Amino acid sequence: MGLHVFQCFGIVMFCFCLTTSLILLYAKGEVYFVGDDSYGWDEFFDFNDWSYEKEFHAGDILVFKYESSLHNVLQVNSTAYENCIKNSYTHRFTSGNDSVILEEGRAWFICGVGDHCENGQKLHILVTP
Repeated sequence: MGLHVFQCFGIVMFCFCLTTSLILLYAKGEVYFVGDDSYGWDEFFDFNDWSYEKEFHAGDILVFKYESSLHNVLQVNSTAYENCIKNSYTHRFTSGNDSVILEEGRAWFICGVGDHCENGQKLHILVTP
C-alpha cells in the first residue's frame, strides 16, 4: 500500500508541476524594448511609428533604455501627452533601464527633460486584454 500511495503522489505532483508551468508560459507577457535595441528612448525618433504594428496586451513589459543623465520617462495622461506637460505625471522613471508592466487601456509616456517631448520623444499605446 505504501508504494501505491507514493506513486499516486508522484503522479499528482508531476501533473501539478506541468499545469503550473503551462500557466506561467501562457501568462508571461511579451517584452518590448522601446525604440528597439539599436535606438532606445532618445530624441528625434518616431516612437509612435515604432509601435504602430505592435499589439500590446496587459502583462506585456515595456523597457525604456536611455542615458539617465540625458532623459527620463514620465507616464502621463492624454492631456499631458498632447501638450507635453511635464509636471503632471502618474509615474516618473529615471534609472535609464526602466520596465513598465502594461495594464489594459491607453498609456502615454513622454520625456520630461528640456524640449525632448516637443521634439517627439513621446509614445502612446493601446493595451488590450
